Amino acid sequence: MTEKRTAAAVSDRDFTLAGRRDLELDRTYGSQSFWRDALSRFVKNKGAVFGLIMIAVIVFLAFAGPALSGYDYRTQDMAQRNLPPHAAGLEFLPFFSGVQTRSVGGETVKTDVYAEKGIKHVTHVFGTDTLGRDQFARTWTGTRVSLYVALLAILIDTFVGMSYGLVSGYFGGRVDFFLQRLVEILSTIPTTVIVTLLIVVMKPGLASITIALMITEWIGMSRVARAQTLRLKEQEFVLASRTLGESTPAVMFREILPNIFGQIVVMCMMTIPNAIFTEAFLAFIGLGIPAPLASLGSLISDGFKSMTMYPYMVACPVVVLALLMLSFNLLADGLRDAFDPKMKEM
Repeated sequence: MTEKRTAAAVSDRDFTLAGRRDLELDRTYGSQSFWRDALSRFVKNKGAVFGLIMIAVIVFLAFAGPALSGYDYRTQDMAQRNLPPHAAGLEFLPFFSGVQTRSVGGETVKTDVYAEKGIKHVTHVFGTDTLGRDQFARTWTGTRVSLYVALLAILIDTFVGMSYGLVSGYFGGRVDFFLQRLVEILSTIPTTVIVTLLIVVMKPGLASITIALMITEWIGMSRVARAQTLRLKEQEFVLASRTLGESTPAVMFREILPNIFGQIVVMCMMTIPNAIFTEAFLAFIGLGIPAPLASLGSLISDGFKSMTMYPYMVACPVVVLALLMLSFNLLADGLRDAFDPKMKEM
């Protein structure tokens, strides 16, 4: 009798929530698609959003920058060679003052080069090189090459690496054995060796770099696609599709591919910085596009020769290249966390 009275005396007012008292216990959350949920997680990642914005700015300047400068990247003017960065009307900013600092007899001497030559009205935002060519126009023209390499890497990964990995992982057996041995052979050949051999047969330029990337760039993507296909091909939904009479291409591209699309997108973003760095490295060692064409790697190589006297020649393309690679890395990390939030905890 006492137990019944005690139970009856207990009410909801005897229990209170610890911490927040306004917390809603019964709340209905609306259904959300996978893509909207991924977009929500991506937007919350400030680093990824910053990377996406920087990529958009760099792409805009790569195509509009040479026109905004008013100079052609091939035009030479020996009367205006080795000029420091200068912007008419913005001389109060240290970077655009047009003042060159030199060490003479152990003393630091600052010289307004534009005032000495009577060209204070002339603007060279990134200065000029040893041949009097505008560095701003050449830097953003060279950025187009890096963006071309980035687009090429995406296409190669998407169409070659993804298809190769799907076929290798889905069929398995002898097909997988043969395809993986071919991958191992190609992965042991350095890209520098491939480009050097191509230059013996072809002229230096984007064509040789494109072929070199097509030979080796897709290997990483093929391995990721193969691993994911091996994981999914024995799942129930794949077996059900086979039982219902779906063809092999339909099973691979309708059932397996949509379930690994997130990993493929992330892998594409991860390979872009590597492809851009490869092109810049090849251009730096003289295996890139020939003059007067410009790339960030060739600009860094040319500026490196005069770095002690004119550091701005190497600083500007280095900063652009670093920002481009950093932005793609941040975007790749954001996409990885958005598509697979569990990876962030590992």
